[in-house]
Amino acid sequence: MSSVPNPVRLLIVGIGLALSRAGLVDRERAVRTADLAWPRIVTGIARMSKNAVDVAMVGIASGTVAITGVGFAGPFWGLAFALGGGIAGGTIALVSQRYGADAIDQLGLAVRSSALLTVVSTVPVTAVFWLFPTQLISLLSNNTEAIELGAAYLRIVGIGVPFAGLNLIGSRVLVGADDAYTAMILRASGAVVNIGLNAILIFGLGMGVEGAALGTVLSNVVVTSAFVVGLSRGAFPGIGQFPVTIDPFGTFVDIDTLRDLVEIGIPVMGRGLVWTVAEFPMLAILDSFGPDVVAAFVIARRIWGLMNTPGWGFGLASSSLVGQALGKNDEQEAEAYGNDVIRFAVATYLVSAVIVALFARPIVLGFVSDPGDPAVPVAIDLVYVACAVVTLQGVSGGAAGPLDASGDTQWTFGSQFVGMFLGSIPLAYIGSVTSLGLVGLYLAFAAETTIPAALNYYRFRTGTWKTVSMNYRPETTADD
Repeated sequence: MSSVPNPVRLLIVGIGLALSRAGLVDRERAVRTADLAWPRIVTGIARMSKNAVDVAMVGIASGTVAITGVGFAGPFWGLAFALGGGIAGGTIALVSQRYGADAIDQLGLAVRSSALLTVVSTVPVTAVFWLFPTQLISLLSNNTEAIELGAAYLRIVGIGVPFAGLNLIGSRVLVGADDAYTAMILRASGAVVNIGLNAILIFGLGMGVEGAALGTVLSNVVVTSAFVVGLSRGAFPGIGQFPVTIDPFGTFVDIDTLRDLVEIGIPVMGRGLVWTVAEFPMLAILDSFGPDVVAAFVIARRIWGLMNTPGWGFGLASSSLVGQALGKNDEQEAEAYGNDVIRFAVATYLVSAVIVALFARPIVLGFVSDPGDPAVPVAIDLVYVACAVVTLQGVSGGAAGPLDASGDTQWTFGSQFVGMFLGSIPLAYIGSVTSLGLVGLYLAFAAETTIPAALNYYRFRTGTWKTVSMNYRPETTADD
């Protein structure tokens, strides 16, 4: 699979081989990491491009106020990824360790339990979004037009929340079983379908923000169906064999497995919720700067999401490879993978930052119909700040991988919480009420990255995560 010619693969493998020649990483570990990371990075690029295109299409069709409305709906939609991502964090920890130990029966139980937890936790969210979208968006702004557009988007997109969560579960199952390529094909294809549907719904049918929301829902339904068929049958037509086959009619409720998923997943969920919850006060603070700054922030966050796609690949590659080594009780190899992935990720982020910095202005202009829009210069400055600090995401995500694989997820939750609520949000607020102004917003961008990077790397270096992993390794599951 990894032999498929792909420019992202060639770039990632090239960086890894260059680092190995420089003596910074082990060649074999670099190749295995690259083989798992690049498909996930492609998935990230596809999905973040989809998000960026959503915003660009909405902005071109309905103006920057529509971007603001979708931006206000963003943190609510983020709940899908916080809830589903938290459970998926438990999934990849259990799947990778059981796959490494060849404990396939326990692996299937972990997958079914993860799916059950995802549905139970996300369906109520869908109901709330459907019933109270205007009230929810009104919590963030008093801009009538932005509230109306944001509520219209949220009401429809909320239907996709359970499907988005299940997609994360399916992806983590495959990555944990050493197959990031198939996960990439399914989820990246879903992003392409989403873009095509949006073009038809937004421009062809004139549905505006509602078209963007409906396109997101339909594409998530398609991808979820593909994961269900592929995992149940052990293969998917046109794609090929899956690394594991999951009996869809086996046991879904096992107290020990559910407890492990909750123990590992709640801190991961909390880590995702930190940013989602933090967006609410952040957007309220930004609203005091005016709608142009809100629109600039939304644009910059979409570009940041594209720049951050290496973290998707290296974080999950680290979780999978470290988890498999722990499943074999090879703690030395697990730590070696952790160190190599951090170096690999930082080098890749550096390349990403340089490319985006060189083309910051034309990238931002792709989101607006008027180059003279006052949101443009603010968004460009935010992108430059992001380029300056994004390499630290390699440290943060690379160090978080071993912690997630071992089940030591409380620390990564805490580091993200400190970075957002004790660093980023206070700095943004200070900027909104003092002469610091937009500089406070730029510093907030930096704080949300630098603080988690420092804390996660410290925890990784202590080695405590190896001890924590003993509670979740396959041979101890029956006694937990």
